[in-house]
Amino acid sequence: MIVLAATPIGNLGDASRRLIEVLEAAPVVAAEDTRTAVHLLRSLGVENRPRLIALHEHNERAASAELVELARDADLVVLTDAGMPSVSDPGYVLVEAAIAAGVDVTAIPGPSAVLTALVLSGLPTDRFAFDGFVPRKGRVAWAKGLAAEQRTVIVFEAPHRIGASLADLAEGFGPDRRAAVCRELTKKFEEVARGTLAELAERFADGTRGELVIVIDGAPALSADLPSAVAEVLARVEAGERLKAAAADVGAATGLGTRELYEAALAARRG
Repeated sequence: MIVLAATPIGNLGDASRRLIEVLEAAPVVAAEDTRTAVHLLRSLGVENRPRLIALHEHNERAASAELVELARDADLVVLTDAGMPSVSDPGYVLVEAAIAAGVDVTAIPGPSAVLTALVLSGLPTDRFAFDGFVPRKGRVAWAKGLAAEQRTVIVFEAPHRIGASLADLAEGFGPDRRAAVCRELTKKFEEVARGTLAELAERFADGTRGELVIVIDGAPALSADLPSAVAEVLARVEAGERLKAAAADVGAATGLGTRELYEAALAARRG
């Protein structure tokens, strides 16, 4: 069996009793960084010294077949440096291979930077979308692509890019979009900065330190009346979006039919 084990994202006190028990008995551990895994075992007082195998983004596809075969005969515990394996960390490819091979997969729930940042942000928690790391290139276009998303959006970012990234997000989402930057979650210097994207871009213009999560408020719901929806479709087309795609997105957001919107927008463009 493969066991995806969530580990503390900062505070070791968040390690569950079940995690410690599993690590005490684990014959094999696949770890994103074996040195970090050794440090974790020692810090948690785990006396077991399992066989350690590196599993990271550069070798996951090549290593998965061997690890799946190992998991047929003994439990294989998967650890990343912090949080739940496969969430922006190694694990997904291995799980995919295990399922295809008929090997059982289970998980030990635990700390999550995504959920911790969401509940601390002060932004809506009923519907949200996690979008991984902010892209290094094309951030403005990426943000514009998410600007109409009505769910709260959660992303990761590196501390040395945070200032430039927030400035680009302010351009893409709009400077007045509410957001929160959550830094060093569960650690001694935990900080949650809330404000508009423009305000946060100015606050973090010179960068910062530590692990970061950005939480961005969703777009307001569009009006369901046809004239307003058509106006939104035309505004998107003017900004460079294809008419059919714009009609589909606005239709999904308002509950109006895509075909109805498409034809109404075509008629409006013809005057």
